[in-house]
Amino acid sequence: MTGRPTLTQRRREATRLEIARAAAALFAERGAEATTVEEVALAAGISLRTFYRYFSVKEDAVAPLLAAGGQEWVELFAASPADLPPREALERAAVASLTPADEARAEMMQWARGLLRDPRLNTTWQRVHADSEERLRAALAERCPDGADPLEIRLAAAAATAAIRVALEQWASSDGPLAGPGSPRDLGAHCMRELTAGLRLWERAG
Repeated sequence: MTGRPTLTQRRREATRLEIARAAAALFAERGAEATTVEEVALAAGISLRTFYRYFSVKEDAVAPLLAAGGQEWVELFAASPADLPPREALERAAVASLTPADEARAEMMQWARGLLRDPRLNTTWQRVHADSEERLRAALAERCPDGADPLEIRLAAAAATAAIRVALEQWASSDGPLAGPGSPRDLGAHCMRELTAGLRLWERAG
């Protein structure tokens, strides 16, 4: 077993993301409250039955889109060189994941901006944030030496994911650009440095 997703799993994930894009476009245009499940399904080219096979409520349809950056960030951190101090690895991974590499990624980030401004989607966003924190905690534990305090690992994961959340929420509430001062990348690096400085975990995990 290599751990590589099966063809069925890849198709399911592709469908989930397609639904998420359709929902995000509609929510950005008219808001989640004014958008029906039927409209999301029609825009995604699926039946209502298929929609409910993937999501229980319309607000959750955008979760894959909101979670994509966090998943990439944790994966980048986990794949960083073993000799790179964890705090530096976290910041580098955050900067990379918050930098749109192409037009498709830039479009997704602009959709995310609209989604984070919609109060109806706050519960979905908070759940995505909590899932990201759990993944990061596991990745940090793998990187730490034996005997590392689980509480310190949890605090580090909470601080780092909060840095990403605050940066994205600050950007979404402003007219900041996608690049340069005030961008997600700029705010993410600043928040990461501020919120992870002085954590005791770095004394043993460097």
